[in-house]
Amino acid sequence: MTTPPRAPQQAYEHVEHGVRRPDPYHWMRATDSPAFLSHLEAERTWYESATGHLRSLVDALRAEMTGRVPATDRSVSWRRQGFSYYTVVPAGREYAQMLREFNTSSAVAQRDPQEEAAETDANDTNRASRRRWAGPDPQLLLDANLLADDSGYLELGLTLVSPDDRLLAYSVDRTGDEVYELRFRDLETGEDLADIVPRSYYGGAWSAGSDQFFYTVHDDAYRPHQVWRHRLGTPVEQDVLVLDEPDERFELELRSTRSGGLVVVWSASRDTTEVWVVDARTPDAPARSVGGRRAGIEYHAEHLVLPDGTDTLLLVTNDGATEYRLASAPVPRDADQTPAAWTPVRPEAGGERLERADAFAGHVVLGFRSGGRHRLRLLPLDDLGGPGVVVDPTYDGGQVELAYNCDFAASAVTVCDQSWVQPPVWSDADLDTGARTERHHKEAPGHDPAAYLTTSATFPAPDGTPVPATVVRHRDTPLDGTAPALLYGYGAYEYSWPPEWDAALPSLLDRGVVFVHTHVRGGGENGRHWWLGGRLASKPHTFTDHVAVADGLAADRLVDGDRIATRGLSAGGLLQGAVLSLRPDRWRAVVAEVPFVDVVSTMLDPSIPLTVTEWDEWGDPRDPEQFRWLLGYSPYDNLPAAGSRPDLLVTGALHDPRVMVFEPAKWVAALRESDPDWAPRCLFRAETGAGAHIGPSGRFAHLAYEAEVYAWLLDRLDATDA
Repeated sequence: MTTPPRAPQQAYEHVEHGVRRPDPYHWMRATDSPAFLSHLEAERTWYESATGHLRSLVDALRAEMTGRVPATDRSVSWRRQGFSYYTVVPAGREYAQMLREFNTSSAVAQRDPQEEAAETDANDTNRASRRRWAGPDPQLLLDANLLADDSGYLELGLTLVSPDDRLLAYSVDRTGDEVYELRFRDLETGEDLADIVPRSYYGGAWSAGSDQFFYTVHDDAYRPHQVWRHRLGTPVEQDVLVLDEPDERFELELRSTRSGGLVVVWSASRDTTEVWVVDARTPDAPARSVGGRRAGIEYHAEHLVLPDGTDTLLLVTNDGATEYRLASAPVPRDADQTPAAWTPVRPEAGGERLERADAFAGHVVLGFRSGGRHRLRLLPLDDLGGPGVVVDPTYDGGQVELAYNCDFAASAVTVCDQSWVQPPVWSDADLDTGARTERHHKEAPGHDPAAYLTTSATFPAPDGTPVPATVVRHRDTPLDGTAPALLYGYGAYEYSWPPEWDAALPSLLDRGVVFVHTHVRGGGENGRHWWLGGRLASKPHTFTDHVAVADGLAADRLVDGDRIATRGLSAGGLLQGAVLSLRPDRWRAVVAEVPFVDVVSTMLDPSIPLTVTEWDEWGDPRDPEQFRWLLGYSPYDNLPAAGSRPDLLVTGALHDPRVMVFEPAKWVAALRESDPDWAPRCLFRAETGAGAHIGPSGRFAHLAYEAEVYAWLLDRLDATDA
């Protein structure tokens, strides 16, 4: 194939608020039509043809990347009652196994005192189950490799062991469309029960008696709108509807508490939540609201059981606190309650964004952001308003987070430290002192973190706001204006893209490329106000912030201003489309992965997954003013001028339920048609088989994908030599 495919056009016009918008590729919305599927196949063929000369580089990069992955990769273990659980990815396999061992190194964890008093018989069963598996060999609970089929894709939605340790709830997606089949496994026999829930979403919780399971269901727009309860051994048609969320702006989620005493359900829009609880010992009881629903008010609940056996709820809320505060509330068991029942515990702190609270038998762990970094604060129960002990990140540009901790009675919690170039290190942090004892670290064969440097910098946005960025490079790469750079950005939903270890990144850094993570407004790196500054009418700040970092790097002669590339995924793909239109001259190359680029048309169609729930993030174009916001930056409606465009790589997946594949397909077609001479430099890597929003599943398959993207970038940046 010597030329890119040219998509046919069909006359179609949108008219909103007196504005006419021609859309000759509207026909691509029929994603199951033979014409569209044939077009995607042609796009993939062109991509393979246009990148064929990079095959040897792709192979070399893939070998480097997979070489940093240990042959057998074991996770840190987590303690739960009498067992230690962990996962292992065996040598040569893509997916993890879940195992457990009888925990002989420490006392069996205590449970919620209320639950213990009510479940003597159940605990007798628990002890019998532990004795049955008290041998020296690990017990294999689930091998995801055995669940994979010929599709080449597999993702586990949840894996939750029952309170009596005898059952495992797990869910599987084999296409990437995020529709999960929920199953239940008898851990004594290793066999799956006959119970099958064919459609479920993320989140689940067991009843205290291990006989019922709560799960979420999403509608055709992929909005989790219902919580159901399944009694094991009964037909799924007899499952009970626990909660239904009729407001299409809201999504339901659920979890069990660490104490084991409650099931927590919450409904959330982009700026409002409502929380309900169900006593796990009486799962048939109705869900009770913790504080009702008020526009613009968010709160999340954690179950705290006090030493005397009484209990309460801890709430992280923005009620009267932009950056959130800590409050307490009674556990509503007999009726719904209002915020009048809430009691202040810890006020909003200057310079800190309080994100979550995790309760243990003797302490509470707060997760918060300050100075652009995530930190932990360890508090004793008798001084929740005090300074406590702060656990800071260990590594430059890195983060520390609370790992998966199931032991309610723990005297120490497992925390995880990592950075872009530092593989994760898990340590036990003493809840009284914060002193850390290393438990486990992720192997990265041949990788030396000391060979790389991570620094922070700020660059002024057009409105004068300092925009922070994290700069990562090889120690031998100078910041003197000679090195190429790759910018990575996201900037939406108050999400702080974590600086997680990436086995692919050193292959870029080793070739002299400077990696720059831009912390643009719309994200949450600097707290709630940072999100507010890049949302709705203020969304253009996200784009100008990203460009400001690139311009600043060039103006300060830190990198080669003629060799700057940029990359982002999903909402970060929108960022790439916007900065391509805003400043096409700024970039040598752009990678827009599953980009949200047909902003106005998508936000006008409530039948498209996530549209209604996104109105509070981007705007509702049914409103004339908000229509103008969106039309002002929608990449599909604002193509860059012909003759000045950088090379462009776009990705999309047929089964992606978050960004419909027709969005990048339409955008690519329009871009090519508007600049025929440039068209061959625009590539669309369309995934027509099984594949997800974030790319292929499996540890090696995903690195193979990264090798393709990096090979294209390195070629564009003239930096292919290691």
